[in-house]
Amino acid sequence: MGIRIGICGTGVFAKTFIKLFKHHPRVEKVVLCDLVPEKLKETSRQFEISETCPSLDELCQRSDIDAIAIFTQNDRHAPQAIQALRAGKHVYSAVPSAITMPEITELVRAVEETKLIYQIGETSYYYPCAVYCRDRFRKGDFGHIVYGEGEYYHDLGHGMEQVAKTRFGDDWLRHIGMPPFFYPTHSVSMIVSVTGAHAVKLSSMGVRFFRDPGMPDYFNVTDSVYKNPFANEGMLCQMSDGSVARINEFRQVGHTGRRGMVGLRLYGTKACFEDQVGNSMWITGDWKNEDITKLLDCGPAAPLEGWERAEAAKHGLNSSP
Repeated sequence: MGIRIGICGTGVFAKTFIKLFKHHPRVEKVVLCDLVPEKLKETSRQFEISETCPSLDELCQRSDIDAIAIFTQNDRHAPQAIQALRAGKHVYSAVPSAITMPEITELVRAVEETKLIYQIGETSYYYPCAVYCRDRFRKGDFGHIVYGEGEYYHDLGHGMEQVAKTRFGDDWLRHIGMPPFFYPTHSVSMIVSVTGAHAVKLSSMGVRFFRDPGMPDYFNVTDSVYKNPFANEGMLCQMSDGSVARINEFRQVGHTGRRGMVGLRLYGTKACFEDQVGNSMWITGDWKNEDITKLLDCGPAAPLEGWERAEAAKHGLNSSP
């Protein structure tokens, strides 16, 4: 018998996964769940999925559901994952897993006590550069890792305002100023998915939001849910394997927001990997540099999203793949 999955949250992000679950050969059934009836009805029609559920509470009670995939607002991931686990359902969750340390502790406890599967959907794990470096690391080609860099450069102007408005409605401005390191998965995953090492000690610093005339006050400390003034944050980590890693999460940065948005550089005693805005190099200590850009190119770029097409057109660029 195949897996029967309930999908909690049917917004823009969820829609990129619904079709994957629906067509997966090992998925027997997909049930859609959302608190907003209009959204639930439209998504059901769009993907031709007849079975729907009006709330997570009811979804958790259904005996014909084995697992629940969570694609709701960031601050709801942990409580909803814990609820699903306690209801006897395996869980797939969009990033981040949680917002607070008590949530993380309770989530780990729920997994340990229920012995069910919890999977976090961290996409950086499958980036070509991460897959390539993981393979070479396992073969010992890097030698001992001494230093790594991982970053996620996602300017607020690159679609994040639109996402916040969709998620929070008229209250969106109070929610958009989340501390960058409350969403560290894309950058941190670049290092830990290759080496398996974790941070044992770190030092972090932030850069305050620069508000230009006419710009919304994205990081309004007075009214914000998070009371956070920092648009960009960076940290230097001592890793469990003895190496050092630098991690950046930036939300106000003049960056393309496309190629090179998520970056990795990794340095070992025998060889190094460098990736800069889509140009990838394998470098060894015997003066040999290998351009592996084409090797890591998975084919045509994915179609640009609506905000990306608008930005490309604004700058006179071709927005087609």
